Amino acid sequence: MSLWFVSAAILPDMVREATISETRQALLSSAVQAGFVVGALVVSISGMADRLDPRRVFAASAVSAALANLALLAVPVGSGPAIALRFATGALLAGVYPVGMKIIVGWGLRDRGFLVGLLVAALTLGSSMPYLAAFLGGADWRLTVIAASALAGLGGLVVLATGLGPHHARAARFEPSAIGLAWTDPAIRRAYLGYFGHMWELFAMWAWVGAAAAASFSFTMAPDAAASLAKLTAFLAIALGALACIPAGWAADRVGKAEVTILAMGASGLAALLTAASFGGPPALTMALVILWGIAVIPDSAQFSAIVADNAPPHLAGSLLTFQTAIGFALTIVTVQATPVAAQAFGWPLVLAAMAAGPFLGILAMWPLRRRRA
Repeated sequence: MSLWFVSAAILPDMVREATISETRQALLSSAVQAGFVVGALVVSISGMADRLDPRRVFAASAVSAALANLALLAVPVGSGPAIALRFATGALLAGVYPVGMKIIVGWGLRDRGFLVGLLVAALTLGSSMPYLAAFLGGADWRLTVIAASALAGLGGLVVLATGLGPHHARAARFEPSAIGLAWTDPAIRRAYLGYFGHMWELFAMWAWVGAAAAASFSFTMAPDAAASLAKLTAFLAIALGALACIPAGWAADRVGKAEVTILAMGASGLAALLTAASFGGPPALTMALVILWGIAVIPDSAQFSAIVADNAPPHLAGSLLTFQTAIGFALTIVTVQATPVAAQAFGWPLVLAAMAAGPFLGILAMWPLRRRRA
């Protein structure tokens, strides 16, 4: 998953090298979201992960995505072909995350919240890697592209050495009839709505928190120092969020999945507002708030899927999860694309504060599901 935010992590360095319009800057990130939506539907409708060994699907997808990312070095910076390669990378990553979820849930039944939380923790930590590579590599953005490609390729090959758990089985292929159940079953509908509120905030924050932090730090720091500290800030915010996913999954299996989502969304929404209020202030304060925001923004992610799986008929669970993921990531295409444009028009503080709307609406959706267990 180190490929996801490569363009966001290296964007300031690419902009210094070549003129890239704001629209194209946003497309370099939102194209990944769009590609993932398309790829997820293809994987589900084709039944690829069911007919083939999921470990081989995972490995082939990861290695192919790594090659697509590496090809960024061979095309003009910020060009149409570069955006097309980012779309292809997102489509191929649909063979990584959902297929990885299929593999990991085969290792348990009663601890589903913990298992999915563990996978989301891995996804989150991987997503932070390009920011660390960009921080360590300095202004040479090509080193970050190479490092992320190497990590993704090696990660895909390692999966070939894993086993399939005792509960591994064919997942349901996509069934259009599941769409109706997504809106007629109250628990599933509320889990969907909570997930959409979560996704409104998550990927916009992950993709653009480095740029927002750099803009804030530049009020009191030299531009180069501000950009460097912003890369480190983004890495720490996303990486530390990964650590929070594991205890959140453990707690969800014991105190309730809805309760965990409500607590996490409340904390992340508040952190978004506080980060907006600190914009342009002392860098240490803004950095600390961004890191707290990163820790709070992700632990609920796995539990929305777990709630859907708990309440869905077994033969429709795969279809309902695919539909949920597709809509959620389609929403992020809009938020990731619109965030830098809105920041240019209205300023980063207002945009950061607006991200809090998603989790607060998500809390309203999830509130009636408290103490409701499968």
